[in-house]
Amino acid sequence: MRRWNGWGEEATDFPLSKTGYRFLGEKIGKGMPLPDASLDTVLSKVPKPRLPDHPLVNKSPEVRLRHSRGQSLPDWLALRSGNIGIFPDAVAHPTTDEEVRSLLSFAKNTGAVVIPYGGGTSVVGHITPPGDGRPVLTMDMGRMNRLINFEPESRIATFGAGTAGPELEAQLRALGYTLGHFPQSFEFSTLGGWVATRSSGQQSLFYGRIEHMFAGGRMESPEGAMEIPTFPASSAGPDLREIVLGSEGRLGIMTQIKVRVQPLPEIERFYVLFFPDWETGIEAVRHAAQETTALSMVRLSNPAETETQLALSGHRSLTDLLGRYLSWRGAGDQRCMLTFGLTVSGTGYRRELNRIRSLFKQAYGGPIGRYLGRKWQENRFLVPYLRNSLWEKGYGVDTLETATDWQNVVLLVEAIESAMRRVSDRHDIPIHCFTHLSHLYPQGASIYTTFIFPAAQTYDETHRFWVELKHAASLAIVENGGTISHQHGVGTDHALYLSKEKGELGIRAIKALCRAFDPDGIMNPSKLAGD
Repeated sequence: MRRWNGWGEEATDFPLSKTGYRFLGEKIGKGMPLPDASLDTVLSKVPKPRLPDHPLVNKSPEVRLRHSRGQSLPDWLALRSGNIGIFPDAVAHPTTDEEVRSLLSFAKNTGAVVIPYGGGTSVVGHITPPGDGRPVLTMDMGRMNRLINFEPESRIATFGAGTAGPELEAQLRALGYTLGHFPQSFEFSTLGGWVATRSSGQQSLFYGRIEHMFAGGRMESPEGAMEIPTFPASSAGPDLREIVLGSEGRLGIMTQIKVRVQPLPEIERFYVLFFPDWETGIEAVRHAAQETTALSMVRLSNPAETETQLALSGHRSLTDLLGRYLSWRGAGDQRCMLTFGLTVSGTGYRRELNRIRSLFKQAYGGPIGRYLGRKWQENRFLVPYLRNSLWEKGYGVDTLETATDWQNVVLLVEAIESAMRRVSDRHDIPIHCFTHLSHLYPQGASIYTTFIFPAAQTYDETHRFWVELKHAASLAIVENGGTISHQHGVGTDHALYLSKEKGELGIRAIKALCRAFDPDGIMNPSKLAGD
């Protein structure tokens, strides 16, 4: 059973060690937990539905509650406090394209807005109901979750858009293939959500982002269905795939998605090494990204994140021993940890590992080890569960991400972290923020920043502090050459800053596209370009 007010399955926890809590206490003080509302209390607040009966919709209070919010920090605070605000009036679970069409007609005829729901993992407000007074129909695509067709000659697989990461990979692996898309939300997020938000998986350096995998499919919109053919290439005008990618449910609902898949790799392993400082590490990974190698993932942590990861591991004696050894090797307090993945065929593995070792040693990278790499691989999808553990000790945690060209990386990281620290200083509320480069390109890199802070005395105060932190960081991003989102999408939390990136004409074009597919504005209003 999924948690109704937190991340993941109720039976799964990822507790922080005593050493980890001691570390946070030294950095930002002791957390004071806020009281959580009970499930019964919140269920008693669910209002009567405003939609008529329909054979495909469920209007029970608990189903509506469980589809009311995603995983952004405002969503988290709303669920934990019990102050949800607006609930969906009904939740549908379609199983066919025809049922999706029927539900869109039902919404149009009843004046309802439609919110597409994949795995409920959005961290920027994609599934939060709008406050415009109209009834809300949430369409949960989770039952459209099977492999529909596979063409081995072209390596194109067709899935229902509600297929979650583990379901998708299990069905492909049975055939000897993989999509290779592994976002941190992999356990619950869906193929349709990945396309709608232009998602990026942890191993995108080898497998590519979702736009490289997305080959075509079918979208149902209020104005009808659109088939997107799977040409290997075409110069016949604008690419319809690019129209759908990142559309966040504003145009319609993807029902079938065709993706380009690859044979399962023979060997895939993860390693860790340390650089003496941030600048040296950045130069090393830039050279690696601009070389043709078998690297599938590169994550370079800045000194603050390196210190935090080692401290939160809970193995104090081992990390102290590692620290002394690294200092002896020339990587002292400014050391930066590099986690990387190698994905190759069996015959080329040793050659590629030696090549990568040579690349990194030129930048004075320390010895390469597999132990920490294996630990990262084991926990790669468990890290979001830390939010539950931290909250129970009185700490809020959130992340933000962007991407920029190589020459701007150091400046932008400093701008983001400094902007948040100014808010912290102004309110005299300590924060601990740290950053890593999570996806690399020949042109530049993505920047992923995490910030932890003690909860305030009330939920409202905690939310206001987060709003100021998020706003300051977002302004720093768009004013210093970064995209407002590299992998999380726009939703509501980033909509305010999109015009800086797209320009006035670009925003008008996006809104015109929305009107063409959805003239009555029933599809996920207020998301993406705002309203």
